[in-house]
Amino acid sequence: MFGVSPAHSPRFSLAKLEPILEAASERLDGVVFESLDWSGLIRRYDTADTLFYLDPPYHGGETDYGKGMFARDDFARMAGQLAGNKGKFILSINDTPEIREVFAAFILDEVRLTYTVGRQASEQKARELIISNADAPAGLL
Repeated sequence: MFGVSPAHSPRFSLAKLEPILEAASERLDGVVFESLDWSGLIRRYDTADTLFYLDPPYHGGETDYGKGMFARDDFARMAGQLAGNKGKFILSINDTPEIREVFAAFILDEVRLTYTVGRQASEQKARELIISNADAPAGLL
């Protein structure tokens, strides 16, 4: 627990804490933390200069972020809200026929990748979609 070992000094050190907190403070300067759902956040910050990155739970795993936080119907709600956005968005999600249908009005880029899962480093082939309402800059995808 806490990385305690009789053969090594502790990993947690108050002497090292100050520079870590200072670096974090600099990186987070100007960052706004919100306690809004995805829809409220988009409504609040949508401008022509905004770029949203959305990472909803996978289709079929709607409860992965917690019970009641995201429902299957939210994919259609999200697509509808994004269709009226002033800003740009990039959304990543698993590639399923249902997701392709719901987000058909947007640009769909298929990505093939390999997941490395668990300590055994078992590999699993997967397909995801990068969905957007604007062409990605060269080299982004």
